Amino acid sequence: MNWLVLLIVPLLAQAVEATPTPGPTQATLLQLLKAGGWVMIPLILTSVITLSLVIACLFSLRRGTIVTRRFMETAEALLRKRDYLGLIAVSNRHPEAVARITARMLDYATKNPAASAESIREVAETEGSRVASSLNHRIVYLADIATLSPMLGLLGTVIGLISSFGVLASNTTQPRPMLLAHGVSEALVATASGLVIGIIAMAFYALFRGKVASMVSDLESATAHIVNIITTQQQIRRPERSRVLDSDEI
Repeated sequence: MNWLVLLIVPLLAQAVEATPTPGPTQATLLQLLKAGGWVMIPLILTSVITLSLVIACLFSLRRGTIVTRRFMETAEALLRKRDYLGLIAVSNRHPEAVARITARMLDYATKNPAASAESIREVAETEGSRVASSLNHRIVYLADIATLSPMLGLLGTVIGLISSFGVLASNTTQPRPMLLAHGVSEALVATASGLVIGIIAMAFYALFRGKVASMVSDLESATAHIVNIITTQQQIRRPERSRVLDSDEI
């Protein structure tokens, strides 16, 4: 059982022990899962998915996967030398997102020497938007789970309450307040489970959302720096070509 379930169990066990029950029973994990009904199955599944997403984001959402100082220093040195083909080869060997953007941008610039600075920036922005969208898609599922889990818990509670009132109507041997209290306490297990899973998923979503925003900002800054160097060099080179053409015409 994963750590989310282990976190849910003590809270639910404390609630069950504090509620009057027909007999002195001690809540165990299996009892709590049974008390929540069949809705606990998708809730346990969502907790497993949440744990997997959190671990995946912790390993993948690192600044080193977006931009590194080593690549930026190498890229700037090669750009100063106007070694575009060498920079394309270096970019293809680096896994950083800024390296992929640089390779795509330089490939376009070398194949289209007459391309304007605006078109080069458009290529960089398109590729950067794709990377930013990929980063956001890694964490958006946590927000979906944070919304879905409490709703599943509420559904389990409603189903449990319907069942409890059905037992209350058919049972005339035990005190009705005791039966109702015991049934409601069991029905609320699903709601408590859904809320705990939703709160944890939303907390990690908020944490990773800020991290993704920072990474996208770093990517935009690094990409803009490389684009400015390339476009400046092109603007310098084009007047030189025009002066050569003018001398030939004379």
